[in-house]
Amino acid sequence: MKNNLVKKLAVGMTALMICTSFAGCGDASSSAADDSATGETTEETQEVTTEETDDLSGNISLAGSTSMEKLCEALSEGFMAKYPGINVSVEYTGSSAGIESLSAGSVDIGNASRNLKDEEKSGGATENIVAIDGIALITDTENTVTNLTTEQLVSIYTGETTNWSELGGSDEAIVVIGREAGSGTRGAFEELLEIEDACTYAQELDSTGAVLAKVASTPGAIGYVSLDAIDDTVTSMSLNDVAATEDTIKAGDYQLSRPFVMATMGEVTEQSELVQTWFEYLNSEEGQQIVSGVGLILPE
Repeated sequence: MKNNLVKKLAVGMTALMICTSFAGCGDASSSAADDSATGETTEETQEVTTEETDDLSGNISLAGSTSMEKLCEALSEGFMAKYPGINVSVEYTGSSAGIESLSAGSVDIGNASRNLKDEEKSGGATENIVAIDGIALITDTENTVTNLTTEQLVSIYTGETTNWSELGGSDEAIVVIGREAGSGTRGAFEELLEIEDACTYAQELDSTGAVLAKVASTPGAIGYVSLDAIDDTVTSMSLNDVAATEDTIKAGDYQLSRPFVMATMGEVTEQSELVQTWFEYLNSEEGQQIVSGVGLILPE
């Protein structure tokens, strides 16, 4: 009896050990399965993250209008922060030179602060309007004449009116400042006033900043610059009693406004993946906020 009891106890202990062993294996197997599942999930997460941050790489080149410098610098900064693998380079050579560079194939995008000419379009350039800008009239801050009619403005730039006293101001010579030939701002200004090749300039300067600085420091000076360039160093003049503002330009009340164009050879959809990404960014909510943030008007 005693021997039978011992045998039964031994069998029971062996069974218990076997069950415990299997339970432990089950736990290890479960743990391994969990680890395996976790590993697969991590790999999937890494794959998704990689796809989302799979930065494009390469270069995008732009050239053209100096009036578009503030816009291009702001867009480039935001774009390269989002796509660190892409380098954006911009040269400010003037609108006509920018379209020439585009046509020659030396840049991806030609910037023009005016509508494209028929001959430029016939050469393959496509007009992509990215913003609307006003051309503001500026004088030095001491000038008491703050409003002109279109006729008076034309007479100043064609050399018929040469003294501010003729316009109700002080007896002071009018110093006519403008942009260089080929400038989109000059082209748009003269075209809007219908005085192409008829202007008499005291000085022709090669950038928006140069015009702003010259007018600010020259008594009796008058000039024209992009609306977004205005600061407190000069006085912004009204034209036909209408101030140059976003609201008056949108309403069509202010006469001197023009488009900012980023031209491509062919449609945007025909461009490289990098250039298409640039335009996608420009038209995104972030890009549109940048356009508005530099004082430009979004095209309808």
